[in-house]
Amino acid sequence: MFKEDTIAAIATPSGYGGVSIIRISGSEAFDVTDKIFKMKNKTIHDVNKNTINYGHIIDPKTNEVVDEVLVSKMCAPHSFTAEDVIEINCHGGMSVTSRVLALVLENGARLAEAGEFTKRAFLNGRIDLVQAEAISDLIMAKTNSFAKSAMNSLKGDLSEKIDEIKADITNMLARLEVTIQYPEYDEEDLTDNEIVDLIEKMSFKLKKIISTFEKGEILKEGIKVAIIGKPNVGKSQLLNALINENKAIVTDEAGTTRDIVDEVVNIKGVPVKFIDTAGIRNADNKVEQIGIDKSISMLEDSNIILFCIDSSRALDSEDIEIIKMLPENKDIIVVLNKMDLDVNNETINAFENYKTIEISALKQEGIEKIEKAIYDIAKVNDNDEVGEILVSNVRHKNLLLGAKEDFDHAIEMVHSGLEVDLVEIDINAALSKLGEITGETTSEDIIDEIFKNFCLGK
Repeated sequence: MFKEDTIAAIATPSGYGGVSIIRISGSEAFDVTDKIFKMKNKTIHDVNKNTINYGHIIDPKTNEVVDEVLVSKMCAPHSFTAEDVIEINCHGGMSVTSRVLALVLENGARLAEAGEFTKRAFLNGRIDLVQAEAISDLIMAKTNSFAKSAMNSLKGDLSEKIDEIKADITNMLARLEVTIQYPEYDEEDLTDNEIVDLIEKMSFKLKKIISTFEKGEILKEGIKVAIIGKPNVGKSQLLNALINENKAIVTDEAGTTRDIVDEVVNIKGVPVKFIDTAGIRNADNKVEQIGIDKSISMLEDSNIILFCIDSSRALDSEDIEIIKMLPENKDIIVVLNKMDLDVNNETINAFENYKTIEISALKQEGIEKIEKAIYDIAKVNDNDEVGEILVSNVRHKNLLLGAKEDFDHAIEMVHSGLEVDLVEIDINAALSKLGEITGETTSEDIIDEIFKNFCLGK
């Protein structure tokens, strides 16, 4: 799995900026740098570790000065990858950055694969797999809340909780091994009740971690909120009010929204994706009908549905048809819009069994009530039982659930009166799954799959 060659890549986003960073890692990092980086009266080999050094990047073939740079030197094992690492801080133009990288590659390094720097940090034992995945989460975090959660995982908080359960399992297996293999030893055997008690305590710790997944997933992926309704009830105006900009077209003509229009906003640390859909009605226009079909599909794809109603008019057959479409397994908020006009009481009373919010999208009145309702549905303000640790990775969740199932099955076997060595099989299976989370027992294919989704310079 491990490649010995020296790797390099641009570690900053592409485009124009004040500074770009080219990262080099591997046993030849200093030699590669020495060929193209020139300082006054010394070389990169001469300078102290953990220093930033001023000089110029030179094309060794022509002696042309390519850029004025600062070069950071970090020596193994005290670097991100636990290898010798160089970071070249050059000017942020696309041409300059590409030229510097090309010189690095021409003089002994190869282009890094996606996520290869982090992969080397994992393979060299500097971080575990949970921490490696937390780096990707930290980079992609949409809100401060999730960035904080990712940072906690990067510090090792989640790994520590998992390692605690693994240590409990290992201790239990050691006691079971004495019971099974060495009955003649003067060691008190575990009784069935003691075995069940030990497993239940470990299972309880697992369940506390698993219970954080819903909150973690919301902070990571956000909530999809679909705005649906018939044409001309104010859906696009509502979207514009929620995102505080004029993104959706608003006219008096029915059917102007013919495709999905969406925008992500941050509501108290929760990323919320608002989706304005085409007005649902019987349409003759093929293009509009395609948009309507997409709107109907959003009823299932969204977490929350904002059903927008014109409160100044009586319900008609189009409203009734949409009501019939509303899925029972979704959180639905009926938005009674146009409350600034003369309201139709029959329309308002028709939704007494639904959660309703009265607004005027035109005057932007009542919008904060919708935001609060969405935040309350998300339930991210509830305190979880493991502090700031959140499980947001589906891979982690599935392995944790699998380990819990192993515990449950082990308890069933004890109650069935089966031999202790059969119970030991389930306990070992749980240990293996927890090891997959942190990386001790993870297959090479899964590790490759995880890191290939990282950006190139990470």
